[in-house]
Amino acid sequence: MAGTKAGGLKAAATNKAKYGKEFYANIGRKGGQNGHTGGFAANPALAKIAGAKGGRISRRGPAKKEA
Repeated sequence: MAGTKAGGLKAAATNKAKYGKEFYANIGRKGGQNGHTGGFAANPALAKIAGAKGGRISRRGPAKKEA
């Protein structure tokens, strides 16, 4: 039954039986604690610089004027 809704419910029941009814809540909590907003969200100026670099190395070629 792998990949079916019934199989998923069976697997969920097994996980809860083995590891406790809070199994999925614990997984979610660990993921939430692990995530830290960083990168471009923390530094918009860095995003601007990176975007400019990406624009300069574009593979699209120069813009063509329409007739």
